[in-house]
Amino acid sequence: MNKIRVLFLCTANSSRSQMAEAFLRAYAGDRYEAYSAGFEPKPINPLTKKVMDEIGIDISNQHSKGLTEYMGKMHFGYLITVCHEADENCPTTFPGLGQRLRWNLEDPAKFVGSNEEKLKKFREIRNQVKRMVEKWVDEQKIANNV
Repeated sequence: MNKIRVLFLCTANSSRSQMAEAFLRAYAGDRYEAYSAGFEPKPINPLTKKVMDEIGIDISNQHSKGLTEYMGKMHFGYLITVCHEADENCPTTFPGLGQRLRWNLEDPAKFVGSNEEKLKKFREIRNQVKRMVEKWVDEQKIANNV
């Protein structure tokens, strides 16, 4: 069975898209190849690693990547933008792309507060990403009679 490639795209590829990549790999890695990228890649936020570790998902082998690493080099069944900025900046023509979806998630790295408040925000966004990935996987199962 050929796996469908899914690319999660955000601005920095340091939080939301990394979480989505890890969740898809964990929940449906038998059916999908998960990737992530950003327009302005920055190192993965340490709080992203922390909140994913808390729920037993290790992202230590993931790293931040730029969109140019994939654009025109791989076919993706789905491109899912996980923030408004990525959706606006994504080229309207993306060679080798199937469907494009939009998930508008808040950037936890932009949250201002104490360390505990920031950690709480990262957990909140992690939980939102988890629910969205689970919902999408379930919808795909129904749509494809799996």
